[in-house]
This record gives sequence, structure tokens and C-alpha cells, in this order.
Amino acid sequence: MGYIFDFKDAGSYDAWFDQAKNKYCLDLEIKLMMDLLSPVKGQRILDIGCGTGLSLEPLLDKGLNLTGIDPSLYMLDLASKRLGDQVDLHRGVAEELPFEDNEFDCTFFFTSLEFTDRPAKAIEEACRVAKDTVIICVLNRYAPLNMLRRFKSFFVPNIYTQVHFFSIWELKQILYAILGKVPVKWKTTLQFPLATGRIAAFVENINIVQKSFFGTLIGMRIRPVPKFRTRPLTLKVKKPKSYNPATGLATRMRP
Repeated sequence: MGYIFDFKDAGSYDAWFDQAKNKYCLDLEIKLMMDLLSPVKGQRILDIGCGTGLSLEPLLDKGLNLTGIDPSLYMLDLASKRLGDQVDLHRGVAEELPFEDNEFDCTFFFTSLEFTDRPAKAIEEACRVAKDTVIICVLNRYAPLNMLRRFKSFFVPNIYTQVHFFSIWELKQILYAILGKVPVKWKTTLQFPLATGRIAAFVENINIVQKSFFGTLIGMRIRPVPKFRTRPLTLKVKKPKSYNPATGLATRMRP
């Protein structure tokens, strides 16, 4: 089940993003998620570990069928206030999703996989209920900012004490173990967490910069079911034989 946010955690979560610097970081992370997601009108999308709805909010006006699930009632209460009746919200855990196979076109994690006890099982479930695409956005173990967060959490317990930071290689190993060698596309963002403003944001969104292994957030897109092209197979069919009752022999039918 993993770590479940309590009342205090839920309140401080949104308050943290109200700060200008943290809002800048969130905007970059959301942009990376949206680029990988590339939502199309009418799609059914599931946010696994939706929290207070921050990751669903940018999707509201795009004509999508949105669903969110989270184990914390306190987080879901805030999500309901933020999203209203535009999103179908459920209480549940990532490792046991209460949905049918292929029920959604796309599923995604946005900084929620880090709080699960069994991330491989959570990813397996996300792939089970997704028909086309799974997006995973997680905190990067090798990002300087996350290294600092981990170091501080050893001395002053905080939310990062509960986090499992991932690497690109670890995520790929999990995915390949579940799905085989499926196509994987990844990027990172927030390479320069101490810089803000338009110039910094422009640099952050350059493709070659986003291929750095040290960005604060890893964004990864996978296709759970490999798609194969097929072509008609030509078969040679022999003409059927008929049976002659007079001779008791099989004869080839005339055209």
C-alpha cells in the first residue's frame, strides 16, 4: 500500500506549491507530463495517485474522460474541491486498481509511484488497465536537488523520508521485466532548480537538455502492448477431388 498522506500532509502539499519558486518547478514538470501524454479529445485517462488533483487540473478543458484514484481520503477531499464533478474520483491503492483490463486509453503516475511499497506491481496494474499508453513521472535519484532532499531527510524527517527515488535504468529494468523490450521514451526536466524565469524555462524545454540523466523529474512513456503490422498471407489451395461411385476412384473436379 505504501505511504498514505494524512490531514497535515494534504494541507501542506498544496501550500508548498503556492510558493512562486515551487510553482515554477511544478509548471515545468506538468509541461513534461503533458508533452508525453499528448491527450486527444475523447480519451479515457486515469491518474494513479491523483493526490489533490494538481496533475489532473491541466486536463480539465480538453474534452477527456478523467478518473483519479488515491488511497488518502484527505487528498481526495481536496481534489474534489479543486476539480468538482469533472473527474470521477475513487479511493484505492495503485497495486490493486478496481478497474477492468484495458478500461482506459492511458494511465499515468505523477510523483506518486515513489510512495508505493511495490512499484513493480503498481506499474503492472497500470499496464493492465491501459489500452495504449502508460506515463510515469518520478523523482530522479541522481538529480542534485533530490540528493540534497535525501540528505536532509536523514536528519530532519519530512515527506522525502517516505520517498523511493528512481533512476532511468531502474525504471527500465522494472518495465522490461513486466513487458519485455517494449518501446520506451524518456525525458527529464528541472535541470537547473536554482534558476527561474523565461530564459531558464526556455533552456529547460530544449530537447537535448531534456535528455540529461540528472534532471529532477524523470518522465517516461511506454506502450504496454506491442503493436505489429500484418499483411495478407497468400495460400495455394489445391482443387478438391470428387468421388466417382462407378469406378470407386477419386477424380479431380473440372473447372
